[in-house]
Amino acid sequence: MGEKKILIIEDNIIVAMEIKTRVLQKGYTVTGIATSGPAALLNVKEYHPDLALVDINLKGDMDGIETVSAIRSSFYDIAVIYITAYSNEDVKQRASATHPVDYLTKPFEPTVLMSAIERALGNSPS
Repeated sequence: MGEKKILIIEDNIIVAMEIKTRVLQKGYTVTGIATSGPAALLNVKEYHPDLALVDINLKGDMDGIETVSAIRSSFYDIAVIYITAYSNEDVKQRASATHPVDYLTKPFEPTVLMSAIERALGNSPS
């Protein structure tokens, strides 16, 4: 099937770069780091990632959950893993409505993230 492509939707560049490094080390392709909903939509339209790793709190008018909803309604149904500091029940319920593969709370263990990615992508980076 070829290389699996991952989009990182995260407005904290330090966290985004840490995730990117780990994803690249496992052999996946990173289509980009989007810090806002509109930037994520453009990336999905251009690169068609297989998976989005999404922070819920983003810069701008769209949060991560709204971004995922817009991606799915505008383009196609990509796999989603939320990685967020927000763990209250209201946020989890909103996120759950978008049917993510997983919901990880920051700070996360890198091994937990990689396991979630492998589940989402069928256990193989290529």
